[in-house]
Amino acid sequence: MYETQDVIASTLPQLFEHSDILITKLAPELFQSIRNTPLETTDPTNALIERAIAIIHAWNAHEQTEFIAAHPRIGEIKQLSALSAKEQSGGLSATTRLQTPPEVLKRLEHLNACYERVYSGLRYITFVNGRTRAAIAREMEDKLQLGHPLESYPDGPPLNEPTAESLICVAKNSEDWLHELTRAVDDVGKIAKSRQKSLGL
Repeated sequence: MYETQDVIASTLPQLFEHSDILITKLAPELFQSIRNTPLETTDPTNALIERAIAIIHAWNAHEQTEFIAAHPRIGEIKQLSALSAKEQSGGLSATTRLQTPPEVLKRLEHLNACYERVYSGLRYITFVNGRTRAAIAREMEDKLQLGHPLESYPDGPPLNEPTAESLICVAKNSEDWLHELTRAVDDVGKIAKSRQKSLGL
């Protein structure tokens, strides 16, 4: 099924967010890998995703961060691919997902800034799996060891809420930083498998 580089290159943007590295590096490396070791044929697209993630894990940290940077930030509502918009809305319709409360979107904007301060060079990636943006905000707060002001302070966070600039950075390429990069790449793989099911590939 995936016997030519053109077929692989046309399939990857349906499973992953489009980026230069997806086409210029992952597609040819996947093609060569499949030529050397053919994919399992029962579910070739699932096998393609698993092979792709294995290849990406073998890249250096800079290349992996370039790959995950193609994914939109949690809570972004502009310039999303149709699949990303649906995923971030918890699978709701376009009309319904516009109803995400503004305080949740504002909180996610702050949390993204905090995360990118703590894990410099990374972007928070998670497999939404039908959850709401508010649920993802709580997950990010737990990751960053912050409170849950949307639940405790519905009228707005307290004045002593930490700013992004006040948070301590994790050393780039440290064990903790690399673990978070690995987790992000793995979640991209989970997202891709969910898209495979949605698209019937």
